[in-house]
Amino acid sequence: MTAPLSSVSPATRALTPVSKVLRLCLHALLLGLLALAAGRAVTDPAARAGWVIAACAALALVYAGGVRAPAVHSSPRAGALWLAGLGATWAGLLMVSPDGLWIAFPLYFLELHLLRLRWGVTAVAVTACAAIGGFVAHSGAATPGAFLGPLLGGAVAVATVLGYQALYRESERRRELIEELITTRAELAAAERGAGILAERERLAREIHDTLAQGLSSIQLLLRAAERALPAQAPALEHIARAREAAQENLAEARRFVRALTPPDLEHGSLAAALERLCAGVPGPRVRFSLSGTPRVLPTPYEVALLRIAQSALANVVRHARAGRAEITLTFMDASVTLDIVDDGHGFDPASVSPGSAGSGDGGFGLPAMRSRAETLGGLFTVESDPGQGTAVAVTLPLPLENLEHAELPDAVEAL
Repeated sequence: MTAPLSSVSPATRALTPVSKVLRLCLHALLLGLLALAAGRAVTDPAARAGWVIAACAALALVYAGGVRAPAVHSSPRAGALWLAGLGATWAGLLMVSPDGLWIAFPLYFLELHLLRLRWGVTAVAVTACAAIGGFVAHSGAATPGAFLGPLLGGAVAVATVLGYQALYRESERRRELIEELITTRAELAAAERGAGILAERERLAREIHDTLAQGLSSIQLLLRAAERALPAQAPALEHIARAREAAQENLAEARRFVRALTPPDLEHGSLAAALERLCAGVPGPRVRFSLSGTPRVLPTPYEVALLRIAQSALANVVRHARAGRAEITLTFMDASVTLDIVDDGHGFDPASVSPGSAGSGDGGFGLPAMRSRAETLGGLFTVESDPGQGTAVAVTLPLPLENLEHAELPDAVEAL
């Protein structure tokens, strides 16, 4: 009996959607009570049967008109006016028949569903008082049952509707939570796929750089040394020159492969530009990027490692440091490149951070992961921090020989 009409207001309908069966049950209850009141009036010689039948028919018409009126379905104001019309017609029935008291029960549910809670409870109280007054007027005696029946009916209706709405809200929260979990799982799966693709691209780029590219570069240096060691008119010089050209072409092709496997953050600019974009997109603390020294082109594994370390360090700043400011500095020196990430957060004791602990972040963004990236390229990774003193992360990578000097290196070549 908790079902509202299909004509509830949009706000109420959002909280109490009911099935067609329950709505039909409410319709059947009200019409059945009207038929019962009219039937009792016909069989009771003392009743004013004509007036009772006319009042029942009027109430049925008003009720049916509201159910089918589109305005009542969409407008709370129209719903309230319809309720007022129902109440007035019901009051007329109550005046000519004590059986009109029964109609109060379905009216309780209509009022609670069509009106806001405060006004709905007030309307229920007014309806109960009218029912009590009508019964007392017809019976001429104020018995306890005349008061308890309408009041208990109203209390049951209010408790039932409030309980239904509470259950529905809980169901909606669970539905939203399930949808959020499904969405999060899909996003996580997509992120894992993307991370796997990026990791594989980085691995391939590193392997190509560390094997093919370095091997071809070494071959070129050795051929150059052999070329210098031969006499100027040696027949082998032509073959050595062709071999050097082939090695140079294949080295350029290997470097093109490495560039093609570069992470998306590095595809459209230099490492410095990627770090600057990273700083601009960090939520929470203000992050500033600065560049020191003369920028030079770094091998792709170096750029990838420095960018990933910067991302990891900033992720720790956002998640754990509670910092207001942070600064990233990229410094190019003669034989090395250095990346410093400094923040003014609450700091921590580096000695207390173990792999997999909260302090080291999660999802591969921890200090051990950063240290591993740096040491893989022969670099140095350091962390300086104290509780309440902020944190400074520094990584220094030595520049490879091919980046130190691109010109002729007679002494180095002769040494080879």
